[in-house]
Amino acid sequence: MPSQGFQQVQKQTQSMVLAPQLRQSLKILQVSALELRDVILEELQSNPTLEELPMDGISIDAGESSASSPVPDQASPSSEQPQERELEFGRDDFEIYNEMHEDYRASMAEDNGNYSYTSDDEERRKHFFDSITSEASLQEELMRQAELTDASVGVLKALEYIIGSLDDSGFLGSSLADLALLSGLPLGDMQNAHRLLKTLEPSGIGAANLRECLLIQLEFRGRKGSIAHQIIKDYYELLLRRRIPELVRRMGVTADGIAEAMEEIAGLDPAPGRRFGDDSNRVVVPDVTVHKDEMGEWVITLNNDYIPRLRISPAYKEMLAKGTLNRKDKDYIQDKFRSGKFIISSIEQRQQTIERITKEILHFQSEFFEEGTSKLKPLTMSQVADVVGVHETTVSRAIANKYIRTPHGVFEFKYFFTPGYKGEDGESMSNTSVKEKIAQIIQAENPAKPLSDQQIVGILGEGGITIARRTVAKYREELGILPTNLRRQY
Repeated sequence: MPSQGFQQVQKQTQSMVLAPQLRQSLKILQVSALELRDVILEELQSNPTLEELPMDGISIDAGESSASSPVPDQASPSSEQPQERELEFGRDDFEIYNEMHEDYRASMAEDNGNYSYTSDDEERRKHFFDSITSEASLQEELMRQAELTDASVGVLKALEYIIGSLDDSGFLGSSLADLALLSGLPLGDMQNAHRLLKTLEPSGIGAANLRECLLIQLEFRGRKGSIAHQIIKDYYELLLRRRIPELVRRMGVTADGIAEAMEEIAGLDPAPGRRFGDDSNRVVVPDVTVHKDEMGEWVITLNNDYIPRLRISPAYKEMLAKGTLNRKDKDYIQDKFRSGKFIISSIEQRQQTIERITKEILHFQSEFFEEGTSKLKPLTMSQVADVVGVHETTVSRAIANKYIRTPHGVFEFKYFFTPGYKGEDGESMSNTSVKEKIAQIIQAENPAKPLSDQQIVGILGEGGITIARRTVAKYREELGILPTNLRRQY
């Protein structure tokens, strides 16, 4: 019988660990322009040998080569311009890293101007960011309103607990009895606080469900007893199913009256708490703009406005050149030099990679740029990677979190990579174009007799697009279009 217990066993294994500088390069490649600025500012804080050049001042492309700086113990490079090397982050990450570590893109120039980033500049930057204000949260806004009333301290304390129990939509899913038991506060204070909450703005806050929320909003507007109020109160199920003829028959009002009431209901807020929610919408700053110039030629312009321009500090180069530093200080500065040159090189390579990928997208999707979404063609990342000469993972990282401005709007880079279908004529069409056709078909339908998904399949088939009914239903849901029975209007 084998013995049980712990044993020490020695064995050899192979593993791959990404070096810190390579991880930094991957991050620089993947982040958006705004996020890249934060990454660079962090590096400026930790690397004293790096300086930020003014955005409208000295250009790092106009000075001497960084490789020609008087740094001791470094061989002087050849005066010839080094050959461009592709930075492929994929199967050969370590090989590429070693190459980059030995050659920091001597073509990246530095300037010998007298400008340096001063403490006054940093103070102005800090004052700018500290001056940015944020909107009040839902809790803060409701408590501010409540404190203006004559509510007792106990009611305000209970109200604060209730507000903390609201969900993102502003609904109260727990009973007042449960909240009183959990908080240890009197049930009477909870009930009074809940009544007070329903009088605050935005109206509908504190409701148990959507039906009560809509009723509170109508009562808040003085519409209690209206047709809209009666529909929600007594015929809510018919409202959800849009049974207009049945509503007309049961309520004894005209179809026009029901239609006006439905329009009023549609104007209510189904989630009053969300307007105070944290804004998850990111500021979209296009990394690339594609437009036509005066000659009618397509031009690719990279957005460098948010990317600080860096150089190695001449002051530290002069300190090394004098040879007065001890070995420890000298090694520290040289290490920071290498780190600084590496990040400068990585930023330059990032911009070049994005530009080349954009160029291939422009080539593959030329009809889209000329005519719009309906001409979008199927495209995979491997197709672009093969042409650009990089690994597919490099393309995936390079397009992540990035946007491109086109004559037809601002789109994510990923928008241009999509599977598709082949028509009977052999022409490829992306699924985005198919979605647009579905939206156009539904938009042109008779509202009194909306098309079923199967009928849409038939119409698409007549146009040479073979697609399954479940796929039409999936695309319709992704477009936010209701099913047939809920689209019907009487």
